[in-house]
Amino acid sequence: MSDGQKNQIEIQTVTVDDLLDVLALGLRDFKAAPAYGLFFSGIYAVGGWVLILMLIEFDLPFLVYPLAAGFALIAPFIASGFYVVSSQLEKSEPLSWSIVFGTVKSMFDRDLGWMALVTGFSLFIWMDIAALMSFGFMSFQSYSFTELLGIILTTPVGWAFLIIGNTAGAVIAFGVFSYSVISIPMLFDRDIDFITAMITSVRFVKRNPRVMAIWCFIIATLTTISLLSGLVGLFVTLPLLGHATWHLYRKAIPPG
Repeated sequence: MSDGQKNQIEIQTVTVDDLLDVLALGLRDFKAAPAYGLFFSGIYAVGGWVLILMLIEFDLPFLVYPLAAGFALIAPFIASGFYVVSSQLEKSEPLSWSIVFGTVKSMFDRDLGWMALVTGFSLFIWMDIAALMSFGFMSFQSYSFTELLGIILTTPVGWAFLIIGNTAGAVIAFGVFSYSVISIPMLFDRDIDFITAMITSVRFVKRNPRVMAIWCFIIATLTTISLLSGLVGLFVTLPLLGHATWHLYRKAIPPG
């Protein structure tokens, strides 16, 4: 065995029961400190509303859905605040806004900033692909949001656009999911570099492909519900998933 293999961070096997457990723990943490969950999810939801309104104002309605869906790619960074809250609750230590904000800031002073760059770049790539597909399927004609919605939902071209676009988005999303599912809470919890954290996250997904596919489906389903609610659902789903991700990380990586 090589030195690199010897020095790899140990990962665990998880089950579907573990997923149900982390969701229950996530809900428990949200109920124990709801103000923090509502605050961070509020930032995310309001940011989404502003960006969507800007796209409509600048006559770019074809990018509204891709942006709303792709916004989930950067959700783990908003979830950083949830990791702090769950960690404090786990250790039965006091919570305060200064502790939460101070800890989140210190995270970005380390390698989390590089992770933000990688994930942000993935979002830009997805938006570029979405724009190219929109031009390819809808040509370069200008449609209102209502007209565009009608074309997508009632024409063969629109259906093909939905199928191919969602397939491409799912591939990109699963790639981002693989390298970020536990890497960001790991960067909060351990003093390691972001490359090691990303590789460990991918190794964990490869170790648990079926369970992680189910977890990805759960995230996608809750995200879709949030989008259909006009992002209002994020006030519940984001704290739930954020806190649950911390507990999933705890099950994935033994204390060390």
